Amino acid sequence: MPNYKIKSATIWTLLLALLVSPALCIYEPNVPNVRERVRLRDGWQFWRSESTPDALIYDYRPDANGTDLYVLKNWILPSGNSFIEDPDHQHKRPKDEPEVDIPYIHTKFDDGDWERVQVPHDWAISGPFYTDEDPIIPGDMGRLPIQGVGWYRKVVQMSSKDLKKHVYLDIDGAMSYPMVWLNGKLLGGWPYGYNSFRLDLTDYLKEGGNQLAIRVENPTSRSSRWYPGAGIYRNVWIIKVEQIHVAHWGTRISTRNVSSSSAVIEIEVQTASHSRGERNVVVQTEIFENDLDSGARGQRVATFPQRIVQVGPETTQKTTASVKVFNPKLWGPPPTQSPHLYTAVTRLFDGRELLDEYETEFGIRALVFTPDDGLHVNGQKLYLHGANQHHDLGALGAAFNYRAAKRQLEMLRELGVNAICMAHNPPAPELLELTDKMGFLVVDEIFDAWEIEKVPCDFHLIFKDWREPDLRSFIRRDRNHPSVVVWSVSNEVMEQNLHDIPASTRIAKNLKNILKEEDNSQPVTGSLNVGFPNETLPQIYDIISLNYQGEGIRWGPAYEHLNRSRARPGQYDNFHGNFSDKLILGSEVGWSLSTRGTFTFPVTPYDSSPVNQSIGADYDRLEICGYELYSADAGSSADKVFKTQDEHPFVAGGFTWAGFDYLGEPAWPEAQSAYSGIIDLAGFPKERFYLY
Repeated sequence: MPNYKIKSATIWTLLLALLVSPALCIYEPNVPNVRERVRLRDGWQFWRSESTPDALIYDYRPDANGTDLYVLKNWILPSGNSFIEDPDHQHKRPKDEPEVDIPYIHTKFDDGDWERVQVPHDWAISGPFYTDEDPIIPGDMGRLPIQGVGWYRKVVQMSSKDLKKHVYLDIDGAMSYPMVWLNGKLLGGWPYGYNSFRLDLTDYLKEGGNQLAIRVENPTSRSSRWYPGAGIYRNVWIIKVEQIHVAHWGTRISTRNVSSSSAVIEIEVQTASHSRGERNVVVQTEIFENDLDSGARGQRVATFPQRIVQVGPETTQKTTASVKVFNPKLWGPPPTQSPHLYTAVTRLFDGRELLDEYETEFGIRALVFTPDDGLHVNGQKLYLHGANQHHDLGALGAAFNYRAAKRQLEMLRELGVNAICMAHNPPAPELLELTDKMGFLVVDEIFDAWEIEKVPCDFHLIFKDWREPDLRSFIRRDRNHPSVVVWSVSNEVMEQNLHDIPASTRIAKNLKNILKEEDNSQPVTGSLNVGFPNETLPQIYDIISLNYQGEGIRWGPAYEHLNRSRARPGQYDNFHGNFSDKLILGSEVGWSLSTRGTFTFPVTPYDSSPVNQSIGADYDRLEICGYELYSADAGSSADKVFKTQDEHPFVAGGFTWAGFDYLGEPAWPEAQSAYSGIIDLAGFPKERFYLY
């Protein structure tokens, strides 16, 4: 009898708690626009100088090291602090503002004679092309005027209601060294032009018009091996939230025990608080099924257990929860599977007051990477028919255009491509939204250089300071995309040439450790075009990714006249023998060269031949024969790639170089674009299209 009384009391306590406790109630909020996201597309004023008109620089570079330059590095470095885990390694902003007087940052500056542009904007794509023999921007960067300093100005309106909120500026990408001022105050920046980043505007806003000024600079010396674009070439957003909200890229969703009957979904939510006092915040997340065709949010299929976090001034807190979804609709690549998506809606409450609502799209899928049978998606073996893609859109330049990007993917789908390698940098966020919806598998890649340069002004200049914030922010931005199945932290980095020295080991292990801290659900790799199986990098990476080494480099009867010290036979068997527990793929295969509709004679008698002035090319017209037998010196024809793949069934597949032609990296320095695409710059299929 006493036990019965205790149980009754417990039941009544729980019922009462359901009525009054926010932690146990599911609220359906009716407060609109608790989180606002406003795209800043129109109304930008733009001006460019080929020199340095303001005497500013992020840091000294080989092309800019004069004593007349004012270095802003110490004011920019703190922008990455949110992505540096060790507080002792974070950067402290100088107490004083930079001692420079720049007219462009002030509200009263008259920019009426500047050019009016829309963002995304690529200032270089309108040309003209440099045609001289030794141009300041060479053919491998597209011979387009990317160099110099560009200033963008825009007035952003804020109401008295907005001033009670926390307001951020999100920049999806600006090429390069973007630095941001608001109402004359330097907020910060982010040197790597491919990374997305956020700056806090809150403390510098006023009611009415607020003058935003963004400075972008590209070196006059070589900074890239392809056309990088110039300017604010991706979208810019204003984010308005309450003082307590879900942090930037503040959710992490993973799946386990996935089958057609059920799946366990795990979520981590990071809350950020700028409130003045301590508050108990309820974290509530529900999962909704998206319509496969329209993408519209459908019925609720699961609700995570609620969590309560105590937040205080300038703090962040993490909560975790898991829930089982029954009969999940799995995400997988067409045509044998369908890319079903779900949306997790996370809401924060203080009592019954809705503080924030944050959406995360994700997919439920099971990946298995096998050393002998390739990649399995949801229990089905899937051979990787992949393509490498640079970020430019041909005649549109680097400025992101959703429809143009979708058209490229549609043509690649028609070709038979089911996987994309983002060569060799983080893509626009919208591109991953497209790969999610269309069902492409993605190798998401971040670095083309580490500490050793490939060209004088590339990423090696900032690698030591920015590798951790760049990598962590990249992973947090992209880790919930179901299309992302492999992370790549390097492409043909120079450190691979130095064999087993401590530097390559130190860097690769550091990057892998950071990545695993941020996302342990996808494997890590890096693309290798030299080196041997007994060296450092393939031992560290989870997956072996070989560029051209599978088919052999400068190998075969037609290639024997080339530099033999750089020649090597196919390496798939050697790597498979040394790493019998690791999946192997061709991260770059082919590198065939051709011009659509061009045919030259005589024709090589071999199934693969390097192109040169005596065979396979019309040098006067800068055209390459479209019989699809010719390649770069280190490459192979499509037929040679197919033959090699047939002979090595344990290889998981390959990513052809390249899906589309792209600006820069031409076969001859006099040209402006590559010849290696299966589809040309205008989006027309070459003859090679019909071989696949």
